[in-house]
Amino acid sequence: MTLRLGTRASRLAMTQSEQVAAKLREIHAIDVELVPISTSADKSTASLKDLAAQQNGVFVAALREVVVARDVDFAVHSLKDIPTQADPRLTLAAVPRRADARDVLVARDGLDLVGLHDGARIGTGSPRRASQLRALGRGFEIVDIRGNGETRMARVGEDLDAVVIAAAGLERLGMLDRATEVLDPILMLPAPGQGALACECRADDTETTRLLAALDDPDTRATVTAERALLATLEAGCSAPVGALAEIALGDDGDELWLRAVVGDTSGAPTIRRSTTGTTDQARELGEQLAREMLTDGADRIMASSNEEDAS
Repeated sequence: MTLRLGTRASRLAMTQSEQVAAKLREIHAIDVELVPISTSADKSTASLKDLAAQQNGVFVAALREVVVARDVDFAVHSLKDIPTQADPRLTLAAVPRRADARDVLVARDGLDLVGLHDGARIGTGSPRRASQLRALGRGFEIVDIRGNGETRMARVGEDLDAVVIAAAGLERLGMLDRATEVLDPILMLPAPGQGALACECRADDTETTRLLAALDDPDTRATVTAERALLATLEAGCSAPVGALAEIALGDDGDELWLRAVVGDTSGAPTIRRSTTGTTDQARELGEQLAREMLTDGADRIMASSNEEDAS
């Protein structure tokens, strides 16, 4: 038996897809063939926010269509790129064990965030990262950048003092030693679902669903469920200035899920930060409830104001 795995053609996407394929070969003793798919988002030079405005889930749309067309059996996505609204044609068959969800700084001269001078030029294409960096009150000049990790890091020491990128991507590429600081979530909450992968197949493909289920990690699924429920209730897309991180820790009565979230303005202020705790089987409800509390505190107005500023 051979499973065809659809993946974006970037080095990172191919690497993380091959890691999934290797696990399936090991567990089921089957062949898994990677099928690179070129997407319009990969070719575009537009900003992340502009791409997201054109199409929700722009990085996964092409892969989903080749799965539905039966050109491949399943696709591997970065979970943070998947729209929160379910596609009835597909099923999220597995969420493998999550890598490090945090962001990292890659700075010139081995500097950390404290060591960078006020007003330093920091590159990121993420409104979420931009809002949290500006909220530090250091006057950082945020430079909108696109491209793969290697391309972005190559600009450090040339026209940028630093870039902020996901730890998981560098880890999967074997380049985590390039990071000069792992950013504490107190300073920089990651994107909902960051560091996690998603294996999606056709909803009616029971055999592929069964094979992929062996990769599913219940703790990871619980944490990303809470984060994505928050994002969905806020009605914010993957490019919105929203950060969230759920973690599971041992509490007095067993495993406890702790969810933290931030809604920021891309100007740097104001921001809303809130947290909540509950059990892992309450993951969706915790995310929805925390989002409603943030909306009551004005999260919708902050996001609307941020969109207006970016459009001006």
